[in-house]
Amino acid sequence: MAAWVWWLAGTLAEPPLRLLLRRRLARGKEHPDRLGERRGRATLARPPGRLLWLHAASVGETVSVLPLLEALCRVDPALHVLMTTGSLTSQRLLAQRLPGLGDQGLGGRVLHQFVPLDVPRWLHRFLRHWQPQAVALVESELWPNLILAVRKREVPLVLINARMSERSDRAWRRLPSLSGALLRRFTWITARSEEDASRLRALGAPEVDTPGDLKHAAPVLPVDEAELERVRYAVAGRPVLLAACTHEGEEAVVAQAHARLRSRHPGLLTIVAPRHPERGAGIAAALGGAPRRALEQLPAPAHEFWICDTLGELGLLYRLCGIAFLGNSLPQARAHGGGGGHNPFEPARLGCLVATGPLTSNFNAAFQALDGVEAVTVTAGADAIADWADAMLRDPLLRTQRAEAARSIATQASGLPDQLAGRLLALMDDRG
Repeated sequence: MAAWVWWLAGTLAEPPLRLLLRRRLARGKEHPDRLGERRGRATLARPPGRLLWLHAASVGETVSVLPLLEALCRVDPALHVLMTTGSLTSQRLLAQRLPGLGDQGLGGRVLHQFVPLDVPRWLHRFLRHWQPQAVALVESELWPNLILAVRKREVPLVLINARMSERSDRAWRRLPSLSGALLRRFTWITARSEEDASRLRALGAPEVDTPGDLKHAAPVLPVDEAELERVRYAVAGRPVLLAACTHEGEEAVVAQAHARLRSRHPGLLTIVAPRHPERGAGIAAALGGAPRRALEQLPAPAHEFWICDTLGELGLLYRLCGIAFLGNSLPQARAHGGGGGHNPFEPARLGCLVATGPLTSNFNAAFQALDGVEAVTVTAGADAIADWADAMLRDPLLRTQRAEAARSIATQASGLPDQLAGRLLALMDDRG
């Protein structure tokens, strides 16, 4: 009954969702030439042969499955993967990263489309065109009409790297018949942690295991070596602190920490890399007209801040800085609808030591693993960030020792993408 009600709600929502898409397009949140994809209208032809549909919501999930995409295409040279996402930033990231994956790039093997909204008619149109042999959803993409449409066609459906936060768990518990009906339709589920697995089982998932977290298995972030050298030359001789993946409200705290640090570390440069690059202009204005990377500006010696409001350059920044505060983790972020942290393994793989605010629920397992080797510091505000950065800037040997401990933890799950690729390909073999 709950599933039927959701189907009816999705059908009735079609007209207002069309208006929503137009508003999103006007705000620059949809691709102007590909809006039809959100209504299930394909803009690419289906390639011949076997096709796996893999769906990841946004940037974090997309980055986590890049090694899986590489493993899938390496193990089965004839396979094509339809990769859907829901955000422009994730589409841009795939356009940047796919040509560099594998021996010859995956641009011709992995096809990107924007995922249709959860309207039955749009999903039917999408599935009729693509006809995948199996479908894999990533993390927490539990869209009822999508799940029901896939299983109606008797296509195997799995959930990989499943995440069920405490907040989401409370919400789904209010709809026990719907959550159970949806989770029982997955052939199998792999959860990123035992905590997530326990919540999914309690909600009705029949088969859940925990082989590891794909975000712990990602390769190191890429970098343009020539550009890295150019930036290193521009900041040579200066102590540098990075504030990475910051959310609204956190830059002011970082600026306060910078003010406390600059007397102890003359020439200090604080680099701010906001999670949403479109906020760069406002952040730069708030920080006294700081130079912006999006405008191809480099910091001069008189500049105390540099705003790196570009996409796909964290690999450069982590290599450049050596210490980073990870955002979306302070109460100020939660006040603006954020909170939960960001993946600390990305900087750790590059020898960049991290601090974070107290809100890390999205990556608890990763932070706990790093805390076990004293490779992460939890900071509660500007004073604590400043004290941590001061200690790390004053003691390069301690910083290096902790960074190496962090690197060893962050690279332990390197075999997980091959393992998951084998399971997905076996699922398609069973389909025939």
